[in-house]
Amino acid sequence: MIPWEELDRAKVPGHKGEVVLLRRGAEFSIRTSGTELMNSRCHGSEDALAELTFSRIKRKSGVRILIGGLGMGYTLAAALEQSAPDTRITLSELIPSVVRWNCNQLGHLAGMPLADPRVSVAEEDVGQSIQKNKSFWDAILLDVDNGPDGLTRESNDHLYSRTGLKRAFSALRAGGILAIWSSGADERFTIRLKQCGFRTEILTVRARKVGKGSRHTIWLAAKP
Repeated sequence: MIPWEELDRAKVPGHKGEVVLLRRGAEFSIRTSGTELMNSRCHGSEDALAELTFSRIKRKSGVRILIGGLGMGYTLAAALEQSAPDTRITLSELIPSVVRWNCNQLGHLAGMPLADPRVSVAEEDVGQSIQKNKSFWDAILLDVDNGPDGLTRESNDHLYSRTGLKRAFSALRAGGILAIWSSGADERFTIRLKQCGFRTEILTVRARKVGKGSRHTIWLAAKP
């Protein structure tokens, strides 16, 4: 068995913890406090987050997308595959080192999506990006932490509170989609989405597109 090699580590702004980038042969992993946040071998559900969202966007031109959380770039790459030439995607990532990793060590995994001219990067909390505009986004995709329960940063919980969900609702255009990736289901979160006015679908997808493996949860919450 090839041992894991630590490539880099970075502080999480506003939190005491760190994220660590590891490599084992051709496999990469991002972890925090021993818990794996992302693995390059298992990104089927990250791809699905974008694919399922775009399948529900009715606007055909001038689409504006906000993605919270870069990870290894797979969600962004899947979103670009679904996008028209005039689509504009803002990628909001709190940890500058994660952006740097995706420009260097990790960039080849998803095909260097940050280099696409349709993409702009905001190195900030996605909650800040959400608050900047009202009725602006056709979709907001959140792949932040492990879902509604904050793991790397307690303040991420605010994104999934009623206040955070109402801000996302306000930031979306009519018919817009709030899509959320999670490592597991959360009935209380589903209730909060509905209480904030969203029409909500809950889907279960595999971490790997083929074969066996863990299952993840995706909420697709539409603004009427």
